Amino acid sequence: MEDPRPPRIALLSSPGQGHIIPFAELARHLVLRQRIAVTLITHPADPSAAVDRALFNNLPDEVDTICLPEFPPNSPNGTTKLETRVFETIKANFPHLRSLLSSISTSAPLAALVIDTFCIDALDVASELGIPAYLFLTCSCTALSFAFHILTLDASFQGEYRDLPEPVRLPGCVPVRGEDLFEPVQDRRNEVYNWFVRSTKRFYETKGILVNSFEDLEPEAVKGLKEADDMPPVYPVGPLVRTAPDEEHECLRWLDRQPRGSVVYVCFGSGGTLTCAQTRELALGLERSGQRFLWVVKSPHEREVNGTYLGDKGNKNPLDFLPEGFPERTEGVGFLVPSWAPQVAVLGHASTGGFISHCGWNSTLESIMKGVPLIPWPLFAEQRINAAMLAEDVEVALRPKASESGLVERDEIASVVKRLMEGEEGKRLRKRAKELRHAAACSLGQEGSSVRATSDVAREWMDRIGGIGGSDGKKNKNKNGYDGRV
Repeated sequence: MEDPRPPRIALLSSPGQGHIIPFAELARHLVLRQRIAVTLITHPADPSAAVDRALFNNLPDEVDTICLPEFPPNSPNGTTKLETRVFETIKANFPHLRSLLSSISTSAPLAALVIDTFCIDALDVASELGIPAYLFLTCSCTALSFAFHILTLDASFQGEYRDLPEPVRLPGCVPVRGEDLFEPVQDRRNEVYNWFVRSTKRFYETKGILVNSFEDLEPEAVKGLKEADDMPPVYPVGPLVRTAPDEEHECLRWLDRQPRGSVVYVCFGSGGTLTCAQTRELALGLERSGQRFLWVVKSPHEREVNGTYLGDKGNKNPLDFLPEGFPERTEGVGFLVPSWAPQVAVLGHASTGGFISHCGWNSTLESIMKGVPLIPWPLFAEQRINAAMLAEDVEVALRPKASESGLVERDEIASVVKRLMEGEEGKRLRKRAKELRHAAACSLGQEGSSVRATSDVAREWMDRIGGIGGSDGKKNKNKNGYDGRV
């Protein structure tokens, strides 16, 4: 007999805005487009918790949001690598997750559990409870292709990947040098490398992989993934980015006074910081370019300033690390914002004509959806692959070159900024960015490729339990977090 209760999907995100934001937007789309009720399960994420609350409060009522408990005191939280700390945080909460999923299943059919890469071992919890598990990759299809290829490299190449004699070439993907592969695989002796390889092997255990990208952005990479042997089904369901609410910020008022398309926006994401030396070169390069700029300035990372982490309370204003006299010399041409700016609103402003970005995938998609070309400045994770793809395949970016010392020097910065904002290359990139903006909007339209992909996987979820998709219409928000009790 068919279960009359409406089905529900559980989404499990790891901490950090790069994961939580696309998961929240996926929840929104499933509710509004597919009429599926959703429980979004997250982990504590400080300092982005305030941002997360605002994001969650803006979700439809059919999305229940539940935050798992804080990191247990007796867990190995002294680990030095961020990836390992995140992984251990999530794993320590599996008993709570198991109880929570069991509780959800008693009140509504649980059609699937959708997890991200750091939550990959939750496959065991899903299997124990008989819940189909899917992966939601919050980066590109190109990055997914290279993640799978790491398994081949691990078995066939003995040295470090930065020493690969030839770029890595996969069907539909831009060739990538070994040194531009994921940061976690650059040291094979590190514990994070082993975690990455083991996690990627488990991708094959999922029933399908949702990706925060769209076919017109990566047509050949999508084709290569779909044609690969023994690969779980791949569903490009993006671009899923945060929708900007009406915001007030001094930098937006400054943009109102600038000519159309005249400002280059500079921001390295929520976790991106430069060294003291690179911060100085960037400042002097922006000044030398003569272009208008809006720069979200952050304190240099900790190893440069007496081993003290500068993000703690009571530390110096980030602007104090700029070259002497720089704010005064660039007054009227540049606008400096300490630590944070409303990025979606800035990118969508008519005065913004370029974006110097770390190439985090959220920022990349936000730029594409607003039709803004980029200057890629990758820092960690898969950002170097993103930079190569944007510059050499998608052709919506100009990538600066670092010197032998590893610094991107002021003359190079000035040159690439002027080329983007004034030159023929910049005109070509702006034209391409506008084309991609249109393609992104179409992918999320009524007959768009990403909407079709979402419908396909939603239909599969419904077929698995023999139910009919639909929201229960109840306002069952749990916005205050989860205390471990179910």
